Amino acid sequence: MSVFDQLVGQARAVAVLRRAVTVPAAMTHAWLVTGPPGSGRSVAARAFAAALQCERTDDPGCGECHACRTVLAGSHPDVSLVSTTETFIRVDRARELALTAATRPSTGRWRVLVVEDADRLNEQAADALLKSLEEPPPRTVWVLCAPTADDLIVTVRSRCRRLQLGTPPVDAVADLLVGRDGIDPAMAHYAARAAQSHVGIARRLATDEHARARRREIVAIPASLTGVGAALRAAQDLVAEAGEGAETISTQRAEAERRALLTQLGADPSARSQPPAVRSHLRDLEVRQKRETRRQQHDSIDSALTDLASVYRDALMLATGAPVEPVNATEPEQIQRLARSLSPEGLLAALEAITLARGRLVANGAPLLVLEAMMVALVLPDRAGTRA
Repeated sequence: MSVFDQLVGQARAVAVLRRAVTVPAAMTHAWLVTGPPGSGRSVAARAFAAALQCERTDDPGCGECHACRTVLAGSHPDVSLVSTTETFIRVDRARELALTAATRPSTGRWRVLVVEDADRLNEQAADALLKSLEEPPPRTVWVLCAPTADDLIVTVRSRCRRLQLGTPPVDAVADLLVGRDGIDPAMAHYAARAAQSHVGIARRLATDEHARARRREIVAIPASLTGVGAALRAAQDLVAEAGEGAETISTQRAEAERRALLTQLGADPSARSQPPAVRSHLRDLEVRQKRETRRQQHDSIDSALTDLASVYRDALMLATGAPVEPVNATEPEQIQRLARSLSPEGLLAALEAITLARGRLVANGAPLLVLEAMMVALVLPDRAGTRA
């Protein structure tokens, strides 16, 4: 057993990390782990942190010692695992991390700070980390994770050693689902391919019928875009579904967080009114929860757009005769119909429209307006070759 076993299809990256743990000359104090969604950036960062703290010098990253197990569980006192459910990591949080980085490790050999969503550092937050990234204390290691190096400001990425992960093979992800989660092999292969090798999404598809049904609805959207009215309805449905999902998650968590905060402040959770100081904390909590709900909605929409783009991608591969395996192998009729309806140039234009929409969402565009514009651009031409 090794902490790196969960990092599928990344043999080169694992070799680099193993060497850094065992060879002092190969070690550096600031790392930037990049790779496409689902490639295992966070898994690699956590495994590296565990290997650095491992109690076995002959086999660092054994996965069995107390240090490895506590790092992977997120409870090691010298390993900070930072992620966010909000749109950005803010400057006050970055300053807290910089202060933590300056402290000596208490029980382990290293003070390790893993920022799983480093691409969500806003400019002020990134600036707050620069000094610590450039001149960290001798036993401090930063591990930043982002989809690409360009997602971080140049002054941050220039201070880090880069480790690039690739998209893991579909078969490797399927084997992981079978071996780790006991998924039926046929279902595991379907989920791995439909998720485009994203391990987390593949597991959800393999275990959640609602997720599979929702994906089938998204895959069916291109064929339904027969006019502007249909396009506007599709955009509304996509936003509504994402909003309902985010609201459900937020509602389930909001009251528990409110009661926990009141208990921490020594207030009575059952009281009808609270003192002014407590009300101030409650307002801050509500603001944060609203940001988290908005982030969840955007993430849900972005995931749907990834699935939508895969349909146009498959149709383009079919139309051009490219010898590439389809993502949506279980929906051949939908792909064939789309390939007949649009030229290769039209399919490329559709992919560009989806990419533009994703960029606008990242830039905080209004989701409904962004998706309406995208869906209208995806309306299928009528038999005369004009937009319906």
